[in-house]
Amino acid sequence: MRDVLEEIRTWYAVGETFGLATVVDTFRSAPRPPGAAMAVSTGGEVVGSVSGGCVEGAVYELAQEVLETGRPVVQRYGVSDDDAFAVGLTCGGQLDVLVEAVGPATFPEFAEVTASVDRHEPVAVATVVAGPRELGARRVVWPDRVAGSLGLDRLDAAVDDDARGMLAQGITGIRRYGPDGERRRDELSVFVHSFAPPPRMLVFGAIDFAAAVVRMGRFLGYHVTVCDARPIFATAKRFPEADEVVVKWPHRFLADTEVDERTVICVLTHDPKFDVPLLEVALRTPAAYVGAMGSRRTHDDRVKRLLDAGVTNDEIARLRSPVGLDIGARTPEETAVSVAAELIRLRWGGSGLPLSETDGRIHGG
Repeated sequence: MRDVLEEIRTWYAVGETFGLATVVDTFRSAPRPPGAAMAVSTGGEVVGSVSGGCVEGAVYELAQEVLETGRPVVQRYGVSDDDAFAVGLTCGGQLDVLVEAVGPATFPEFAEVTASVDRHEPVAVATVVAGPRELGARRVVWPDRVAGSLGLDRLDAAVDDDARGMLAQGITGIRRYGPDGERRRDELSVFVHSFAPPPRMLVFGAIDFAAAVVRMGRFLGYHVTVCDARPIFATAKRFPEADEVVVKWPHRFLADTEVDERTVICVLTHDPKFDVPLLEVALRTPAAYVGAMGSRRTHDDRVKRLLDAGVTNDEIARLRSPVGLDIGARTPEETAVSVAAELIRLRWGGSGLPLSETDGRIHGG
């Protein structure tokens, strides 16, 4: 829903009910992940996408039907054996799409949800998408409060716990329960759409390579901070696409900064007086990624200095250095692509090989 938020909040604000189509589950090489959304106004305007263009026409027609009836629908789209173009997903995947009518009467918490997204306040929307409970029943879950109900206290309590856990990890997806919220059964499917704050990217070293990494980080959806101890280099003018620029000794800044399992740390200083004390701190955080730029000679010297400083071999094993995937990158922009490729591979578990040299599914799941 993030992709269409600006447009649909305008429709909602004037009291309009619109059709909202959301991908709730995917199979094989589906083109877009759970949470991808497309909205259709009563006037026929379309924003967003659920499949990158493959089945948007069919979803548009279904959304218009839902607007007329007011009844939510879950529709599966895939490829038929008889005609690969019959349903539109020529990639070979399948996706389940929830189409519902959204407006002030049907989703009174919507404005509060969008306000939380704007404030980077974690919020999850849990919706029944299959099973014995009312299709489209909805519960909104924040870390400290809830709104709405799925129809049963026990089910609400189970979903609250799971939704908060998924929020902490930034996960969107299906959770299954028994009809009364039993965790060991699966007759009831609830789609939990997590709107967690964007993960953080901490870039240390205010150099030209950092500027390129910042741009790539923003493109990938990170909240990007640049930090350098030198005020002449660490300026908002030099890094206009950074969310914040901090002038402070890197290791001191990191020691005072909250780091979680989604945080990415990129050390681009390649200067021992900066990066060794910084990496001492970084390698002891729960960060998802700690990468450091430099030649192999710089890396070897850096490892020796870290060991002398008391960093353990297990901690050093977390360090991705030299930073990035081997794609022959030379320029700052190419290096940023290399770093981005390594981050995406780490997140999804790809091989890093050309797809033309691999077999099997392109996307897992």
